[in-house]
Amino acid sequence: MGGIRVTRHFGRRARATGAIVAAAAAFSMTLTGCSSGEPARTGVGAGSDPKSPAAVAPSPSPTRTYALSKAPQTIPAVRTHEAARGPGWRPGSGGGVVVAKGSEALADEGQLLAQELKLGYRGAVPARAGDVQLALAPSSKGGPESYTVLTRGGRVTVSGPDQAGVFYGTRTLKQALRSGGAMPEGVVRDAPDRPQRGLMVDIARKHFTAGWIEDRLREMADLKMNQLGLHFSDDQGFRIASDTHPEIVSSRHLTKDEVRRILALAARLHITVIPEIDSPGHLGAVLAAHPQLRLRDAAGASVRGAIDIGQPASAELVDELLREYAELFPGAHWHLGGDEYQALTRKNPEASFPQLAALARQKYGPNARVQDLATAWVNDRAAVLRPLGRKLKAWNDGFFRNGVVTADKDIEVEYWTGKEIGARPPLEYLREGRRLVNVNDEYLYYVLGEPNDFAYPTGRRIYEEWTPLVLRGTQAVPKQYSDQILGGRFAIWCDLAQSQTQEQIARGIRMPLRATAQKLWDPRKPTRSWQSFEQLAGQLR
Repeated sequence: MGGIRVTRHFGRRARATGAIVAAAAAFSMTLTGCSSGEPARTGVGAGSDPKSPAAVAPSPSPTRTYALSKAPQTIPAVRTHEAARGPGWRPGSGGGVVVAKGSEALADEGQLLAQELKLGYRGAVPARAGDVQLALAPSSKGGPESYTVLTRGGRVTVSGPDQAGVFYGTRTLKQALRSGGAMPEGVVRDAPDRPQRGLMVDIARKHFTAGWIEDRLREMADLKMNQLGLHFSDDQGFRIASDTHPEIVSSRHLTKDEVRRILALAARLHITVIPEIDSPGHLGAVLAAHPQLRLRDAAGASVRGAIDIGQPASAELVDELLREYAELFPGAHWHLGGDEYQALTRKNPEASFPQLAALARQKYGPNARVQDLATAWVNDRAAVLRPLGRKLKAWNDGFFRNGVVTADKDIEVEYWTGKEIGARPPLEYLREGRRLVNVNDEYLYYVLGEPNDFAYPTGRRIYEEWTPLVLRGTQAVPKQYSDQILGGRFAIWCDLAQSQTQEQIARGIRMPLRATAQKLWDPRKPTRSWQSFEQLAGQLR
């Protein structure tokens, strides 16, 4: 990647007296290879005859030097590498993985790396030649996901201010060995450009096995992605077992023990799992067991997937589910949904749903509308989760303009589209000071069956065209708003669930996911061509 800095390190030269220097000039040899790099030894050997010609002008030992190292080949690419001369590091029979004294918290990372590299793990003991040492360095510069890899003297030290950064350093080491056979000599200093980098899977419309989800976690971890979204409730299914409302759960679902296993693996891989119970729309599976809570229009017709937000029992049901799953999912983030509430897709919501319009005016004043009632619903659900320490998210078409009620400012906007009724351009949210996550459906939506003009995304388009600033369509927002864009997520939606198998989906997202990881870690124009990127991805399997 761009920004690679080069520092030259020259080999040491042996000093000798005049006669020896003259002989060395006549007979010196320079070899390039993988050896110790020690200086040539000259002078009188122990027990030799100082009067013999050999003692005065011996034939010098060859001095081996190395070309300057090149940056390790990884996905995502490291942001900086300081080159050096030396053999680099590769696993050997005498090497192992250790953690520095005071860094015992890195035992999980050390044991995983040792297993992957087929080395022994020796724990918190001094490093020796051939070892990889992991170390916490709280005083080092950079955020918690930054890291340094120092390769010198036949050993590697991976350090960072937090466990997550050290873990990402081990991913770099692992990939360097796969792509080049060795970790190059020198220093890697690396950190992500965006704090949120992830994958979202719609497990509501299509059942995915726990094993498939765990495989995606391992894939994400090697790509230094840190968030997995699970959209597990929708019109077609509710896919995680419930103790409070077992009547809503689909026949094919994940057990809570399976979810706990997924969460345990995610935690070891420094990935936060973000649950989503989408409301007040997309609740069809829940409402199938609670038909009395379905929203009905003025003609008495029920509205697909929409809960009647005017009934107190609706809030009670959803809040019971939120509290139940907040105990299961310990992560810091929670997705509230908030999108595509069908009452608001009508030409005149107030005429179509007079009961909601009347309640909105009663609660929020004479100028209030149905959209204000929907906004208040999302805010109220946020109020349930906020005391539990959750950071909250909602889809962008759940944020409305010109309302009496406005969405709480701490709710992050997951921007996915400008195509929905009432959808606003990204700049409106940014000018309000809101923070956004990029889920641009032009590039990052993998929709099974390609309905509604969707096309399966290609890694090449993401790699060559997209950046976190490209929030809607193909146009980037001004760079002045960059700090408000927290990152992005690649999304799998299962609208036509039978269009692909789990295995086909895994193959289909492989290169788009790698391109997304690259551009979230470093949004600059890649120096590696797409063809070269594809080739590298093949080497890193």
